[in-house]
Amino acid sequence: MTRSCRYKDTGQAFPIYITVVGGLLFLAFAYLAVGQAAANRNGAQTAADAAALAAAQDARDQLGGLWAQDVLDPTRWQDIFDGIVTGLEPSCPRAEELAAQNDADVLSCAADGPLRFTVEVETNRGVGESIVPGTENKRSRASATAVIEPRCTFEPPADEADETDETDEADEAEDKVLPELTCDDRDWQLDPEDLEILPEPDDLFDVHLAD
Repeated sequence: MTRSCRYKDTGQAFPIYITVVGGLLFLAFAYLAVGQAAANRNGAQTAADAAALAAAQDARDQLGGLWAQDVLDPTRWQDIFDGIVTGLEPSCPRAEELAAQNDADVLSCAADGPLRFTVEVETNRGVGESIVPGTENKRSRASATAVIEPRCTFEPPADEADETDETDEADEAEDKVLPELTCDDRDWQLDPEDLEILPEPDDLFDVHLAD
């Protein structure tokens, strides 16, 4: 009688065991699906961050080159530091290159003002097969904004309208040095007669993701 009851209890426990194991497997696959989706989203955000930074860095390098080109004309410095210039090449192709390196495509890239770029990307790969139907080909999207900020300050040159035509004052103007450029904790004493060493673009501008 006891042995019969034992067999009966074992028979009843087996379906419960199968149910519990099946439930655990389902949860494991569900967590895997969630992990796949999170990894895909993280990949999209990484691509968006890299693309936005690339566009901003390209624009920063162009602005730095333009400043070096016009270093002898300090009346143009402020416009360059403010990004209010013409003739810059488009920077979004650099965003597309960096997105491609991170296995994503750029959906949109725009300059939100002279010193700000916003990029939206979509991953090339889907989430992958999982227990959640319809997610195999689902791609993740993400966006990021990068900002260019001037690192430097300077004293604007005196208004040329205040100058006179007297010879001695003209000679003094020729000998006048360029404004001192203070970039973070470094002061640049710029001599018009010796411009072999100039600040690099990353000395002049900081590039970072917007908060």
